[in-house]
Parts: sequence; structure tokens; C-alpha cells
Amino acid sequence: MNITTIETRTFEKMTDKVSTFVSRVESLYKLYRERNLGDWLDNQEVCLLLSISPRTLQTLRDNGTLSYSQISRKIYYKREDVMAILPVVEQRKKDLYFRNNKT
Repeated sequence: MNITTIETRTFEKMTDKVSTFVSRVESLYKLYRERNLGDWLDNQEVCLLLSISPRTLQTLRDNGTLSYSQISRKIYYKREDVMAILPVVEQRKKDLYFRNNKT
């Protein structure tokens, strides 16, 4: 076990900086704790909600129809953005159905 000796003044500066850091983290926590991830959907939830395949979902992202946020490798969508494109997706499905079933 090693023992390190530091001046009292240096120790007090260090504890002040740690206290300042802790205060900042606590204030950020208070600011953002009300924000709920329940407003965000992942790929699977969006596919189920829109009744589309993961590839179609990727196309919606690629062509800018549906905005998203990515954290590491996980992609999230705002619920209101998904609900906003629901009529567009339904109309595309109807158009495709009628196009394929012309007699």
C-alpha cells in the first residue's frame, strides 16, 4: 500500500472541484429526469405499429420520410413522427394493393 501526501490547500481545491462537478451532474439529472424514453420507439415497435418490414423502415429513414436518432447502434424514433407518417404508409399500401390487383 502506497501513501501519498498532499498539501491541505491542494486537497481543498480538489474537493471543491469534485463538489462543483457533483452539483453540475445533479442539476443535469433534475433537468432531464422528467424526460421520458416512453416517447421514443425502437425499430421493432415502429415496424409493428406501421405493419412494415425492417427493410421498409430503413427505406423510410434513407429517403428522409421518417426522422430518427441513433445512440451507438440503436435507432430510436419519436412517437409523434411515427404517427405523422402513418397515413402516408397506409396510402402507399393501398396504392400498391390496387396496382397489383388491377383486373
